[in-house]
Amino acid sequence: MPNRRMRGSVLFIAGLMGVFGVAAAAAASHGTDPRLIGGASAMCLAHAPALVALHAGWSHFRTAAIAALLLALGTALFAADLTMRHFAGHGLFPMSAPLGGVTMMAGWLAVALGALLPRKAD
Repeated sequence: MPNRRMRGSVLFIAGLMGVFGVAAAAAASHGTDPRLIGGASAMCLAHAPALVALHAGWSHFRTAAIAALLLALGTALFAADLTMRHFAGHGLFPMSAPLGGVTMMAGWLAVALGALLPRKAD
């Protein structure tokens, strides 16, 4: 059952990322320097649909859970750091954006690995 609960959480997180991505894009269009918050928006709007796709293929994709976890965590770290830099003038914690970026890359590698593994049994 934890896997089923996690699957539902992935769709919920995708929705939150979508909302934040649109809100951050709006903030970027009204700010004096849109680069940081615009980057946070782009990462959220790029990874939210990936999480939706992982949710949709969950039952047939062996690495869906780990890929979703890594993409969600990495995107959250990266976007939170850029957002803090934009609004507070400092990052979330030292190296949080690079850590988030590496975590997102690991998530995409998990997606790629999933293509090489046999499908889950129906």
